[in-house]
Amino acid sequence: MLENTKPYISKEEIEKLCLNLGKQIEKDYQGKELVVICVLKGSILFTADLVRHINLPLKIDFVRLSSYGNATESSGRVRIIKDLTFDISGKDVLVVEDILDTGTTLSFFKKHLEALHPRSVKLCTLLDKPSRRKVAIEADYVGRKIDDFFVVGYGLDYQEKCRNYPDILVVQ
Repeated sequence: MLENTKPYISKEEIEKLCLNLGKQIEKDYQGKELVVICVLKGSILFTADLVRHINLPLKIDFVRLSSYGNATESSGRVRIIKDLTFDISGKDVLVVEDILDTGTTLSFFKKHLEALHPRSVKLCTLLDKPSRRKVAIEADYVGRKIDDFFVVGYGLDYQEKCRNYPDILVVQ
């Protein structure tokens, strides 16, 4: 385990957040053709747990974006490392992200998606850090707002480590 961490959100709390978000998304997308886009690598665990609580036919695709590299702060430049594998035009799209921080990455990606002519694009994030926002963007579905902590676990990493921790921990 990474040194200098303390427990923040337990795996039981995370499961409740996933359940509540999944049920709300299921209600909001009844009768629609939903495409869930998982932003790799951080949101893989959250996406997997979330979609198990959405009892609708849906498609899942994966993208990989980068603005952090090995740093704990966003560089402000976003790169698409892996893009979508199928057409989203005319579809209702839900982007699933682990954490909404500065907003730079999700704002860039949302504009990228809108250029592909989906019916709608909504954002779902497990964690939201509004105090760090540099770009005016809000998620449509938020698991939990958090203060300005650096967190790891449950997909969130520090230099590609700690993603496998079942709980979310604060790095002190």
